[in-house]
Amino acid sequence: MINLKKIGLVTGGGDSPGINAAIRAVVRKAMSEGIEIMGFKNGWAGLLENDGRTLNRQDVSGILPVGGTMLGSSRTNPFSIEGGAEQVIENFNDNDLDAIIAIGGDDTLGVAHKLKDHGVKTIGIPQTIDNDLAETEYSIGFDSALTQVSKSLDRLHTTASSHHRVMILEVMGRDSGWIALLGGLAGGADVILVPEEPFDVSEIKKRIKEREAAGKFFSLVVIAEGAAPSELDQQITRDSGTDSFGHVKLGGIGHYLSDQLDAILNMPIRVTTLAYLQRGGEPTAFDRLLATRCGVSAVEFCIDGKNDVMTALKANRVQPVSMEKVISNSPKELEDHLLRMKDLFY
Repeated sequence: MINLKKIGLVTGGGDSPGINAAIRAVVRKAMSEGIEIMGFKNGWAGLLENDGRTLNRQDVSGILPVGGTMLGSSRTNPFSIEGGAEQVIENFNDNDLDAIIAIGGDDTLGVAHKLKDHGVKTIGIPQTIDNDLAETEYSIGFDSALTQVSKSLDRLHTTASSHHRVMILEVMGRDSGWIALLGGLAGGADVILVPEEPFDVSEIKKRIKEREAAGKFFSLVVIAEGAAPSELDQQITRDSGTDSFGHVKLGGIGHYLSDQLDAILNMPIRVTTLAYLQRGGEPTAFDRLLATRCGVSAVEFCIDGKNDVMTALKANRVQPVSMEKVISNSPKELEDHLLRMKDLFY
């Protein structure tokens, strides 16, 4: 164990239900150990701009069930800004921080991992509705997103069956299909399309026609935003711009599929893009508990002198895993048996 006085806290990337629960847990655990938590606003931008303040029990009171992040977030990458990394390190030292706890996905944790080479001690907490971080079974926010997807499919099912329509639900998932696959299975989707497997429009038509022949005159299709048609062999994007981590802006695959099916099917087709509805709102009980456990464990890892590790859920236990392994093996691959399962239910 080491003697810690002050830990910095940042939340970066897209928000997920459960982040506030993790912040609350970090602050409460740290205070119980006599450690000060300094929260920085808007992800790495806050540490870059030295925009932070000490958090206390009153600051985190009542935030357990609240979605989003009380600290704010951004997709700022200090390593893509000239002198950015040096400024972060300077502010880290000027604030007399002993370590940083970073809550986020692969981009946010990737920055934390790089800071190790500059003498900054970091602990990561996995937070992404995509559930695509390697080395952990679940990331904070994933269960809440799945709940929204399955509820949406339940609602679309009634309209699809009443009006004999093909209903396409576009969900998030840039390079990983965890939301589409598990959300589709939980919501009874008839066709599930993921980035890991290019899709053939003619095969989707065949599936829908088989359902018609069996007396099912409607179909539910779930498609991840990063899914790509085999005839194009590329993802559908909104424009040519990228963020500070080099990611293109995806969007429109649901409408692309609708146009393709409309030309070959004699059925009305409707598209619903779930977008930010799947990442907003209150966290599920599972995400609240996972976030709480990860927040407490992150502080414990700091006290134990661990560095450059992430809190990971493995066999229902929160364990430290190497950030290097997390970053190098993300996005996490879909399990083969789950991929095979999606073709059983239609």
